[in-house]
Amino acid sequence: MAPLRSTSSGLQRQACWTTLAALALVAGWAVLEAAPAETAAAPAPRPVPPPMPLSSVAAPAPRTELCPDTARACVDEERRVSWLQHDGEITHGPVPVMPGAADAPDSVATPRGVFRVEWKDAEHTSAEFGDPMNHSVFFAPGGIALHEGSLDAPSHGCVHLSARDAALFYDALPVGAEIAVF
Repeated sequence: MAPLRSTSSGLQRQACWTTLAALALVAGWAVLEAAPAETAAAPAPRPVPPPMPLSSVAAPAPRTELCPDTARACVDEERRVSWLQHDGEITHGPVPVMPGAADAPDSVATPRGVFRVEWKDAEHTSAEFGDPMNHSVFFAPGGIALHEGSLDAPSHGCVHLSARDAALFYDALPVGAEIAVF
């Protein structure tokens, strides 16, 4: 293309380019104003998981120094957690529990100490209260057991577990197994 020699056509060309640049700039602003600022810079939002039920919330770390390595099950009454272990290594848990409490109506404190599983009954019913005690693992005098029960209200002296955990403890604890309650 041959160069333009006229000064007026050079000015016209410069004015044309200036106008095109101004239009492009205005068009760019219009595009930026039309798009929300967040979509350009913000990462895609992550889905929020639904709240977990209280019984499945991670329990505090167990105090393993209070539970002998020889125990197959440990119950921390203060923290309301229990776990299964083998040679001092946790194999299941900690899981939430509800022990008995001396200051609660219609309850007695779960005894503390190191016990042995005396007997088990998968479909036991309390002779004293008439309540179901599924997956009972009896370990202390007076009919004290680990078994399925409410995690919201103190027991009559036993240690309540969720249905799932009661079944796991029942299967994992043979007669004679050591249970530590502290």
